[in-house]
Amino acid sequence: MRLFRKIVIPMMLILSICRVNAFAEEIEEPDVKALGAVLIDGESGRILWEKNADEQLANASTTKIMTCILALESGKLDETVTVSSNAAAQPKTRMGLSEGEEIKLRDLLYALMLQSSNDAAVAIAEHISGSVEEFCGSMNDKAAELGAVNTNFETPNGLDSDNHYSTAYDMAIITRYALQNEEFREIINTRQVTIKSDRCTYTVVNKNRLLSEYSGAIGVKTGFTGKAGQCFVGAAERNGMTLISVVLGSGWGSIGKERKWIDTKNLLNYGFENFDYYDICIEGDFIENIPVNNSYGESVNVITSESIRLPLSTSEREALFVEVKLPESVDAPVEIGQEMGTMLFKTDSETIIAQCPLTAENAVNKKDVKTTAGILIKYWINPQKSFILKSN
Repeated sequence: MRLFRKIVIPMMLILSICRVNAFAEEIEEPDVKALGAVLIDGESGRILWEKNADEQLANASTTKIMTCILALESGKLDETVTVSSNAAAQPKTRMGLSEGEEIKLRDLLYALMLQSSNDAAVAIAEHISGSVEEFCGSMNDKAAELGAVNTNFETPNGLDSDNHYSTAYDMAIITRYALQNEEFREIINTRQVTIKSDRCTYTVVNKNRLLSEYSGAIGVKTGFTGKAGQCFVGAAERNGMTLISVVLGSGWGSIGKERKWIDTKNLLNYGFENFDYYDICIEGDFIENIPVNNSYGESVNVITSESIRLPLSTSEREALFVEVKLPESVDAPVEIGQEMGTMLFKTDSETIIAQCPLTAENAVNKKDVKTTAGILIKYWINPQKSFILKSN
C-alpha cells in the first residue's frame, strides 16, 4: 500500500507577494434583495458571491439565453421560418408575428434577446425542433451537459409553467457558456436593429438598461413574470476581467423593476472592487522527485499538469496555502503524463478553491527480465564497438 504524504506550503511564498497588512480588511457584502443571486468569474467559473444560488426558482425570460444559444448552434441561421398559429398567438411581450409570415431565423434572435419577444421564441423552437416540446427537450439536454443540474425548461420563452425553473447558479453557467459564442455577444450588445419579414419591417430596441448605465457592460437578458418577479442576467468586462451576475426574484411592481438593476450593479461592483487575478499554478512547474520501486534505482520528476488563474480577494490571497499530496514512492513502470498526486489550493482547512493534478515528467521502466536483457546487451555491445574503433 502506498503511503501518501501531505506537504503544506503558504501560497504567499509561491506567489512572491509581500503582505502589507497582517490581516486584510473584511469585505463588505453587497446589498442584494433578490431571492436567488450569484456572481461568478467568467474565465474560471469561480463563484465570488452567492445567495440561495442553488434554489430552484421561476426564471422568466432569462430562459431565452438557452433558446438563443441553441439556435446559434443549430446551423439553421440563414433558413426562413414560417410562423405557426401557435407562435403568433403567444402573449406579450411579442413582436407581432402573424400566422404564415416568413422571416429569417437569424433575425428572430434579435427580437428574442433585445425585446424578449415570446412569439419569436416559439417560432424559433418550432422551426429548429418541429415542436416546442422537442425543443425544450434539447434545452434540458444542453443544460445537463453544461452542469446546470437544477434546471428544467418547459417553454422556450420562460412564461410561467408548473415545472419550469432554474437557479441563479445554473443561469450563470449557461450564460458563461453562451458568452463564448461571438455571435451571441454581438446580438446582446446591439442597441437597435431593423429586421424584415415578407410582410413587415420591425424596429427592435434593446431593453437592457445595463448597457447604457454601467461601464463595461456586455449584456445579457431581462426577465419578468408574475411568478418569477423581476430577473436579470448581467455581464460586464473591465481590465480583462469578465463577471457574470444573476438575480432572480428581485421584487415585484415598480420597486422590483428598479431593484433588479440595483442588485445587479451592487454585485458587479463588489466583484470588480474586491477581486484581482493571480496565477496560482503554472503548467510544467517542478514539484518533487519521487523514487520508483522495481526500477534500476530511478526516480520520476513530478510536475504540475495545468496553469490555474483565479480571481482572489486580498484576504483570500493572504490566507491561501497549498497542500501537496504525493506518495512516498511509486511502482514501475511509470509513463509520461501519468497522474502522481494532487495539489489542493485552500483558504482554510475545509475550503478548496482549486486543485491541480500532478503528473510524471519522465517515464521509468520496470525492472524485469526483458529490460534487464536490453541493458546488458547495450553494455556488451558498446565496449566491443569501442575496442574495434581503437584497434583500427
